Parts: sequence; C-alpha cells; structure tokens
Amino acid sequence: METKIAILRGINVGGKRKILMVDLKSLCEKLGWKEVRTYIQSGNVIFNSTEQNAELENTLENAIAEKFGFDVPVIVRSSNELQISIDKNPFYDNDADVTQIHLTLLKENPIDEDVKQIQTFNYEPDRFVINDKEVFIYCEGKYHQSKLTNNFFEKKLKVGATTRNWKTVLKLIELSKL
Repeated sequence: METKIAILRGINVGGKRKILMVDLKSLCEKLGWKEVRTYIQSGNVIFNSTEQNAELENTLENAIAEKFGFDVPVIVRSSNELQISIDKNPFYDNDADVTQIHLTLLKENPIDEDVKQIQTFNYEPDRFVINDKEVFIYCEGKYHQSKLTNNFFEKKLKVGATTRNWKTVLKLIELSKL
C-alpha cells in the first residue's frame, strides 16, 4: 500500500459543485480506499491504495459524476511524489513567505513546445517555474489577483491543472506521513 493524495478541482467554490467532506470520505471508502482522511473543504483526500494514480483519478472522477451529477477533475500524487515536489520548489526555503507560494499540479506532462511557448509570458512580479507535472508559482500579491491561474496554465499547456497554496501543500504532506 502506498499513501496517495487526491486533489479535486473546483468544488465548494462560491456555493457551486458542493461536496461535503464527510460524503467525499464515505465515497472514497466505498471505492475500497484505505485509511481515508480529508483536509479542508477544497477537496483534498489522503488515503492508501495499491492502484496507479491515473486509475485512481478516473475512478474518483466517475464516482463523483455518478453520485453528485457533475464533473470534477481529480489529480492524484503519491506522498513521495508530493515530497519531491516540495523539495524541488525553487521559491521555497527557510526564509520564504509561504503565503506567496503556490503549487499547480498538472494532470500530465505538457509537451515541450507548449512549455517553451508559455515561458515567453512575463507577469512580473509574479513568477513561475514548470517542472514536469508541476508549476511552482510565486505571487508578489494575492493569488486571486494573479494572471497565473489554473485556467491560464490549462489553456497554454493544454493539460488539466489544479492549484493549492503552499500552506495546504505542506499540511497535506504532513498528514500523509501520520
């Protein structure tokens, strides 16, 4: 068994696509996932499974559509993969203001041509670094005021994405090691 983290995109935002965490936990347990825990209302699930990430993503997306009647993109990473992402973040060190750092998780690796194209965009003072299936973001101001949004990366990289603030990322890795 491996500890996994499922990160859902766009639930419980502005009263739309509501899923109570107790219902999400129950759904995941019915899928056979073990030691299921949720963290905050934005849709983060920590659990144990032997299945591959892509299988888990598809399974949960289909189960949510069937139970709740709407589509919710899901991205799954193992605890080890998330720890590697934390270790690779070029904006995170002991002196970093974690309120300015975010991690956008990509559903799959974007093609090199799209990565090269997006790197021509400059939204200083906000910055980003793409590394495989993740985008490290530094926002000088508030994330919701930045142009470096999920929609921006999805449109330019042509892959699904979801973002978490750095405090949430650190809490998810902490919870995954309990």
